[in-house]
Amino acid sequence: MKTTKSKPLAFVTSIVLMMTLLAGCGGGGNAAEGDTGTAGSTSKKTTLTLMVGNTGTTLEALKAVAAEAEKKLNIAIEFDIKPDGGEGDNLVKTRLATGDMDDLLVYNTGSLFLALNPEEHFMDVTSEPFMANVLDSFKTVVTSNGKVYGAPVGSTNAGGILYNKKVYADLGLSVPKTWDEFMANNEKIKAAGKTAVLASYKDTWTSQLFVLADFYNVQAQVPNFAADYTANKVKYATTPAALRGFEKIEEVYKKGYMNKDFLATTYDVALKMLATGEGVHYPMLSSGLDTIMANTPDQIDDIGFFAQPSDSADVNGLTIWMPSGLYINKDTKNADAAKKWVDYFVSPEGQAVFASKVKAAGPYVIKGATLPDDSYGAVKDMQHYFDEGHTAPALEFVSPVKGPNLENITVAVGSGISTGKKGAEDYDKDVEKQAQQLNLPGW
Repeated sequence: MKTTKSKPLAFVTSIVLMMTLLAGCGGGGNAAEGDTGTAGSTSKKTTLTLMVGNTGTTLEALKAVAAEAEKKLNIAIEFDIKPDGGEGDNLVKTRLATGDMDDLLVYNTGSLFLALNPEEHFMDVTSEPFMANVLDSFKTVVTSNGKVYGAPVGSTNAGGILYNKKVYADLGLSVPKTWDEFMANNEKIKAAGKTAVLASYKDTWTSQLFVLADFYNVQAQVPNFAADYTANKVKYATTPAALRGFEKIEEVYKKGYMNKDFLATTYDVALKMLATGEGVHYPMLSSGLDTIMANTPDQIDDIGFFAQPSDSADVNGLTIWMPSGLYINKDTKNADAAKKWVDYFVSPEGQAVFASKVKAAGPYVIKGATLPDDSYGAVKDMQHYFDEGHTAPALEFVSPVKGPNLENITVAVGSGISTGKKGAEDYDKDVEKQAQQLNLPGW
């Protein structure tokens, strides 16, 4: 049976949207004796250790998968709870450095994953059969030096525009494909006496979305932007496609489309305003749907989602935040069992069990892992972008360069204190120190 334990350094039990799975007993899981009569049983039960945080519903979903896998594979999972945030990151790095890593780890993808030196610590799963149905867009964020190291845990999380479909229908509006169409819709919404674009700058992080969610449009026009940005060959302020995200914040503010009390409005309040139709557009991550469901469930079906529009209808796609990765300890003593468990986890059956316990914030990155019928309508709105291949990971998944003050810079632009151009220039300066701390070439 599966159990849960907590190690000395892992006394805080919480998990972020991006989970990290690590468990105790260095270099591999314990072999637990005892025969079972379950399907797939050959002799002794194998127990694997797996570390995960404890916030949200992901842990419960993983426990559900573990219960089914134990019946079918005679492989039990012992969960090791880790802290969130920096404390959790430090714990993961400490375990890796001391060789006290668990059999399985769920951790961030993208630049934070690369910082863990995956070649040294994780099993190369490039050629494993269970990776065949994983979308290439996910593989890019768990790849180091041409080798793939992780399988996806959960759904994607998209950045774009949450909108009130009921108000759209009442005003006869269509989903915009260009920025000009979006601004024209905003003008009609404003004329109808509603807030066209919700801003919640009381929670400063929410001010970044017009910049962050614009990255699909950036990479579609400047395919090498991420690599050149990492190498200090391009800047936001001097790359027109990248500058547009900052300019869009400025344009929305200057047109008076935002709620008047945007500096005092919180994330939760903005979502409630969206749900009730007081506000009509909210540039946000799709994870906000869970909050709407929790606080205003009767309005969840009124909420839709579309990608942040570019200046051309020919460039129309979705910026996505990839799910966490499930990694196998390179030094596990139960490599075969670990691979069997991951294989079950990413199978259609395993994914169905997982999906039954946690609402998807976006489409899945595993072929055959379909959205349940009771998925949020706004999430179903995103599926066609995936089907058409019009998605791109957010910049933070393909470049380690991200300044700490972006949210303050975007608040200044969105408040009329700064211009879009000045905001981009300020952000270009903001990233320099971090890039230098990472010893990136060219900085």
